[in-house]
Amino acid sequence: MSFTLRDATLSDIPAITEIYEDSVLNGVASYEMTPPGEAEMTERFSTIIGNGYPYIAAVDPEGALLGYAYASAFRTRTAYRFIVEDSIYLAPEARGQRVGKALLAELIRRCTALGFRQMVAVIGGAHPASVAVHRAAGFEHGGLMKGTGFKHGRWLDTIIMQLALGEGTTTDPQPDVYPDTLYRK
Repeated sequence: MSFTLRDATLSDIPAITEIYEDSVLNGVASYEMTPPGEAEMTERFSTIIGNGYPYIAAVDPEGALLGYAYASAFRTRTAYRFIVEDSIYLAPEARGQRVGKALLAELIRRCTALGFRQMVAVIGGAHPASVAVHRAAGFEHGGLMKGTGFKHGRWLDTIIMQLALGEGTTTDPQPDVYPDTLYRK
């Protein structure tokens, strides 16, 4: 499958909403039960972009959105400001086509360049494909939370995976990567 990566834009919101809706209704990556509409997805997108995090789109040669990925705050307390959480969602036809792998690699590259030191994946439903793509990118198992969600008539586990970015914890971070004002004290 041929595709390119680029920054996601507001014009991608209808397709982003459609991809996420499929994940909410048919998958376990998200523990949401009711898919949000375009207005809510626009607000989420604007918040992520507005806080300086990367939001990436994968598009086919005709420009159709195949998937998207973004980084966001893992937690909003100040001490967590050097850690990001990744999120990746793919259109059904893009699954198993290396689109997720490419999106994750680009997200890691961008977050490292921004000065983040850790990336965390919170994998709903302990989804094997998501675990595999993160493991292939160098993520390590960080923990298992059993029965954290109930969706599609079954209890779901959540796997935490983690990847050190850049110098990780070997050196102190630059204090001005993201100002403390974005975080609760």
